[in-house]
Amino acid sequence: MEYGWNQEKEAEVVLREFLHGESPVEITKEFEMVQEQNEHCRKNTLSFVLSPTVEDGKALGKKEMEALTREFIKQMQLGERQAIAFVHRNREHTHIHLYVNRIDFRGTAYNDSFIGKRSQQAAERVAERMQLTTVKQVQFEKEFHMREIRAEIKRRHDMAIKQLKPKSFEDYVKAMAANKVEVIPCINKQNKLQGFRFEFGGHNLKGSAVHRQMSLGNIGRQLSGMEGMAITKQNGQKRISVKLAGKVVDITPNLAMKVAKFIIKRAIDKGIGY
Repeated sequence: MEYGWNQEKEAEVVLREFLHGESPVEITKEFEMVQEQNEHCRKNTLSFVLSPTVEDGKALGKKEMEALTREFIKQMQLGERQAIAFVHRNREHTHIHLYVNRIDFRGTAYNDSFIGKRSQQAAERVAERMQLTTVKQVQFEKEFHMREIRAEIKRRHDMAIKQLKPKSFEDYVKAMAANKVEVIPCINKQNKLQGFRFEFGGHNLKGSAVHRQMSLGNIGRQLSGMEGMAITKQNGQKRISVKLAGKVVDITPNLAMKVAKFIIKRAIDKGIGY
């Protein structure tokens, strides 16, 4: 309650039901007087955070915030109970803290089964009724945007492979940089190259999340050569390494074998064509 009514957060009371107190301590005592009717319920205050989108929050005044809160209480069937709500506008993302007495005036405790899921569904209904942006709409817009980002990274990858024809992983990183995509090598503690992450448009995605052809093995098979690969022995075991970002990193023998076989096969196919 003190957090909700924090004046440093520019808290403003937007709803008050069956309460007279003027401080968190006084409101809490009023809640407790009703809660004493039910000796079995221990967790007897319900707390919710109602968070419109940034743009909706900027447009909603005190009356609209009160209407939003009342509609949420209605959708959750929490009417005829003590309740108080505060709006915080101290950050870009305006939000409401709502506290409701779980115990009603007859001493009955509100059934809080699956309350998290039910409150999400209630918030969706409230947003739809008040013509606000819903969580589903925000999620859809994010997913649509991410599809565009992934498609653009893949397009620039295809351009780098076809036009610049990189002959090594290091060439590939430089080719993608020329296409305004930063390729970040993922190297484990054993100094083995595990894959790449791609940074573009403020997003950082691993290769397989962009497209299945952009896993480490598939990128290797798309290279026009494998320059800079070195094969050495260490402790009796074969070590295969490549140069990358000015460093020497290892790749697994299995990956090296797959890439080498693909490059040799492609060379043979081209020879037959001639």
